[in-house]
Amino acid sequence: MAVDQGKEQADELVQPDSESYRSLLDEYTHLAPAEGELLQGTVLKVTAKDVIVDFGYKSEGLVPIEQFLGPAGELSVQAGDVVDVMIDHGEQPEGYTLLSHAKAARIRVWDNLEKAFADQLVLLGHVMGRVKGGLSVDVGIEAFMPGSQVDPRPVHHLDSFIGQDVPVKIIKVNRRRGNVVVSRKLAVEQEVGQRKSATLDQLHEGAIVTGVVKNLTEYGAFVDLGGLDGLLHVTDMSYGRVAHPSEVVHVGDTITAKVLKFDRAKERVALGLRQMAPDPWETVAERFPANSRVMGQVVNVTDYGAFVELEPGVEGLIHITEMTWSRRMKHPSKVVRAGDQVEAVVLEVHPRDRRISLGLKQLEANPWTTIDSRYSIGSVVEGRVRNMTDFGAFIEIEEGIDGLVHVSDLSWTKRVKHPSDVLKKGQLVQAAILNIDAKGHRLSLGIKQLQPDAWETYLQSHQPGDIVHGRISRLAGFGAFVELAEGVEGLCHFSEVPGYSGRRSAEAPVAVGQEYDFKIVKMSEAEKKIGLSLKAVAHDEEKGRLADYQRQAAAGAATIEEVLSLKNRGAE
Repeated sequence: MAVDQGKEQADELVQPDSESYRSLLDEYTHLAPAEGELLQGTVLKVTAKDVIVDFGYKSEGLVPIEQFLGPAGELSVQAGDVVDVMIDHGEQPEGYTLLSHAKAARIRVWDNLEKAFADQLVLLGHVMGRVKGGLSVDVGIEAFMPGSQVDPRPVHHLDSFIGQDVPVKIIKVNRRRGNVVVSRKLAVEQEVGQRKSATLDQLHEGAIVTGVVKNLTEYGAFVDLGGLDGLLHVTDMSYGRVAHPSEVVHVGDTITAKVLKFDRAKERVALGLRQMAPDPWETVAERFPANSRVMGQVVNVTDYGAFVELEPGVEGLIHITEMTWSRRMKHPSKVVRAGDQVEAVVLEVHPRDRRISLGLKQLEANPWTTIDSRYSIGSVVEGRVRNMTDFGAFIEIEEGIDGLVHVSDLSWTKRVKHPSDVLKKGQLVQAAILNIDAKGHRLSLGIKQLQPDAWETYLQSHQPGDIVHGRISRLAGFGAFVELAEGVEGLCHFSEVPGYSGRRSAEAPVAVGQEYDFKIVKMSEAEKKIGLSLKAVAHDEEKGRLADYQRQAAAGAATIEEVLSLKNRGAE
């Protein structure tokens, strides 16, 4: 009966649909891996020839040690490491299962590559060398990277990438043909896009950011903030004078700057480096008060003055008019040059306008403040003709002191139209001081005053009624101007010329160049005017002739009476 029971149990075990049969089948399946199945095992021991691996299924396997050696022969595993393996159908060692790590690793690589392609993941590849049309890249297997996929920008020297580890994305994978194509360009663009998105989320005006200088231009520097470029303008690099951005930053420098403006729509960022430090102009009035003496370096010379750097970021202007008390200054370069260390006096400070006015001449005494004690009206001075204008000539009598000789004060006798008619630039001359205006820095001089006044002399030696000789020098519509002496003219109105009809259309009764005797009928010393008359001379001559006739007639009557008297005496 026991035999019968055992037979029944055995029959039940071999029934395909029985629970026991399924349990035995599962256990057997667990003990026998599937064909080409990728397994993971734990390294138990490393021998001189093999690596012993526990890969499950209640058994151990051997992997030839060569499959775990690197290019230089170095061992890449040790006891306890988890490695990929699969059953190798070669000659099985006694008591072990022959495993292959190389085949498993290759399958694992293809699985990873296909997953990376499907999920558009970024992998790290090693550029092995140059091939036709691009580069060879190791991504677990040898992949091809076309030259157009190396970088977002055209690359002219692909050899520079050889030996580098670069990020890549898989753009084509074919396990059956063993073909993989990768792109560094897409990986870089994805990385830049991610960095750019993160950067945009953090950017705002006033933010402090760190970036790398990637390019320099004449007007500034472009800074990579992480997928997004910011412009650092040359005027925002320093509070001081910067001629070129390379004086402050260089390509590759890592800098920290402040966001001045941010346009999210146009993705434009304006950066400031000088804004990271306090503005020196905020306290400039305290450090450089008016009337104080300062030292600085001349950094620029222009036609109108010189700029002096008092400290980094703070410059003052010495205007050309503040360089010397003399007015003969032609150009600031005659006094200072770029690079000179100079002392100056602070004249005005305007922090809001970022302006400081400086003076050089204030280091010396103003000669105009003592001019009243050194010169007096009427005194004679000597100087050199410095400049001439239509209205007069400027004469420098000492450093910083110029006097003006008006054109009307050049000669008593000559009618001077321009100072050059009498003087020459650079000529040494003497002049009399006519007026002193120390407050207005004006000095009036006269050259003709050194000679007697021809009018004054003439008027003192003549009086109305005198008969004078003169030459017609010029004609006017109302009369003739008569030159009586050098520099002295009188006027003879046409009404004082005999025979003048008084009609406007009538010809002038006299001509230029004719000489006559005139009678002075009027004199004005204050107005320097002399009135002349030809009629009065003619009238006087007529009166003279009449007087002579009368005298002759009187003399003739006396003679007749004497003759008659003698005759009477003879008759007696």
